[in-house]
Amino acid sequence: MRHRVGGRKFSLPSDQRRALLRGLVRALFASESGRIITTETRAKEVKPIAEKLITIAKRNDIQARRRVREYVDSNVSAFGINAENGKLARNPDYVVHDLFEKIAPRYRNRSGGYLRIVRIGTRRGDGAPMVVLQLVEGEEVETPQVETPAEVTPKRRGLFGRRK
Repeated sequence: MRHRVGGRKFSLPSDQRRALLRGLVRALFASESGRIITTETRAKEVKPIAEKLITIAKRNDIQARRRVREYVDSNVSAFGINAENGKLARNPDYVVHDLFEKIAPRYRNRSGGYLRIVRIGTRRGDGAPMVVLQLVEGEEVETPQVETPAEVTPKRRGLFGRRK
């Protein structure tokens, strides 16, 4: 009996299981449509993890970014060299920025239930129940206009008004 044993093992060692769940969460946040197709058991394990990360991301502070990066990021840098023009550009596989700037603001007035599981049938090969794990529709967020600050005069500091 599996009394008081949480989570599914997926017949994988713990490090591979964690990597599988991280990959699914990263794929969910990185997808343009905000949906992935996976098995039902995997979706049921990924859903609470992804919802907790969105809740953390709604705070939008440094500690929240660190906590999300701790789980989602594994050796993926925010910027990289573009192969076409050789310039520094944002890495499309870096999902932390998308989570904080696009996904989390959509749910600022919602206290939970950011994901839904929709059953789509069984897989042909082994009959595994397949589902679509998708983000529910949230509010549309407008990008704020960034105002350029007025020119700042340097302040004098120190005992005798010297610059340091």
